[in-house]
Amino acid sequence: MNDARGSTLVEALVATLILTTGLLTMAELVRVATATNIVAKSGTLATFLAEQKVEQLRALAWEFDAAGVPVSDAGLQASPSSLQQNTPGFVEHVDGGGQIVGRAAQPPPAAVYTRRWSIEPMPSSAGPAVLIQVLVTNVRNRGRADQGAVSRLPGEARLVTLKMRKPR
Repeated sequence: MNDARGSTLVEALVATLILTTGLLTMAELVRVATATNIVAKSGTLATFLAEQKVEQLRALAWEFDAAGVPVSDAGLQASPSSLQQNTPGFVEHVDGGGQIVGRAAQPPPAAVYTRRWSIEPMPSSAGPAVLIQVLVTNVRNRGRADQGAVSRLPGEARLVTLKMRKPR
């Protein structure tokens, strides 16, 4: 019999299976791409907010006493703690548009990011220096990261810079 009038049921089922597999694979790729883009957007904004704070801190006036410790009334002062906790005076809570919505230890409801910074005097033979660190994270429970087990999670930004005074 050479008379082929159409597809058989088996051929139709195989074609449907191949089409369904292809569509499910494409749907999974779209899901993964969307999730990756969300994390990348969050990380990019976090990096921008960290860079912004580093530049603000680097622009502050800074004076050192004879021991090489920044003078507190000069604008740039040593932080009492690390980046692992929200310390008033060294934390800002920021909304999704980059506007500061709070500076207390607990973030307000409008906060999307928490921006922490620390300033540490560094001994240096070339002159007084301070180590400036900024961590920007989504407002959430960071779990073991806040106990020092992890320094940065996905979607977060941490910048470190050293500011030195030129010898006179």
